[in-house]
Amino acid sequence: MESLLDAVGISGFAFVLIFAAAFLGALVQGSIGFGLNLIVVPVIALFRPEALPGAAIVLALPMTLGSAAREWAHVDQSALLWATLGRLPGIGIGIWIVTVLDAEALALAIGATVIFAVVISLASPTIQITRSSQAAAGFMGGVMGTSSSIGGPPLALLYQHSAGPVIRSTLGAAFLIGTALSLIALLAAGEIGRLHWQLGFALVPGVLLGLWASRHLHGWLDRGWIRPCVLILCGVAGLAVVVGGLIKL
Repeated sequence: MESLLDAVGISGFAFVLIFAAAFLGALVQGSIGFGLNLIVVPVIALFRPEALPGAAIVLALPMTLGSAAREWAHVDQSALLWATLGRLPGIGIGIWIVTVLDAEALALAIGATVIFAVVISLASPTIQITRSSQAAAGFMGGVMGTSSSIGGPPLALLYQHSAGPVIRSTLGAAFLIGTALSLIALLAAGEIGRLHWQLGFALVPGVLLGLWASRHLHGWLDRGWIRPCVLILCGVAGLAVVVGGLIKL
């Protein structure tokens, strides 16, 4: 353990906190479909920002794979195609936005957009799930995920009225494809190194434990609580981005 901590450059206390965040993030994502990065990325950034985004992407692979495989029969197959097709140009736009806007303005814009979407969701009828809306959610997820590391809310809001197994499995499968694409892009750019692999793999047990524990919450959440949890977590994500932007001003 000491050799691992030396290799990744963190203390034992810091590793315990990051490991706990990985467990909690996996518990949340395994329960409602997203939330791992929202919880674990800020903790990693606090102690070892150089490990981002690579370590978080390595960590997300077993999480998304497990979520998708566990309830695969409930995956909305069309979402995998159309959300992915929408995500590709979204990634490009996200990269362009990062180069044009300063980090503070970008954080405020993205956070405000998420909060607005949550408010509209509370007041509006169900958004119809079509190829167009799936592609649009994928596009927004690509933009937000690339520019702020929070790409889950658009697809989660689209599927907020769906059954729990559909939300969890569909988001897991869609995020698995997106995570794999991001990892390939970072590998091609030479941005994944030993630090990212070592820290990511060291945290995988925490993710697997959280994913396993989350199944015990499915019965309760699927009795009408999953939508409120999705809206609350989306709202928290938006507020977190906004607050981060304001702090940097």
